Amino acid sequence: MNPNEMLAGLVAQARQEGGDLVTLRAIVEEASELGAQRTLASIGLDDERAPSDLSELRQLLRAWRDAKASAQTAAIGWIVRGLLALLLLGMAVRLGATELLR
Repeated sequence: MNPNEMLAGLVAQARQEGGDLVTLRAIVEEASELGAQRTLASIGLDDERAPSDLSELRQLLRAWRDAKASAQTAAIGWIVRGLLALLLLGMAVRLGATELLR
């Protein structure tokens, strides 16, 4: 029995019986399962390759995060080095060390 038929049968049963708690829970469970299957199908993750696709996407995301963190670390390092070089240059000018270069 396919999920659509199962859900339709449960809804019909709930109408006949007045909707007891067990039947209503079964309806919610079947509707949830059907909705999840439709969602996965709509984004192309309903085949046998889906687990490997998700694993590959996770690896790509991890690599992106690692690259971003490395780039931020490198940028901060260059900024700090630049500021230290400016500080040293300022100190050299202030102390008159530029006379030594002439």
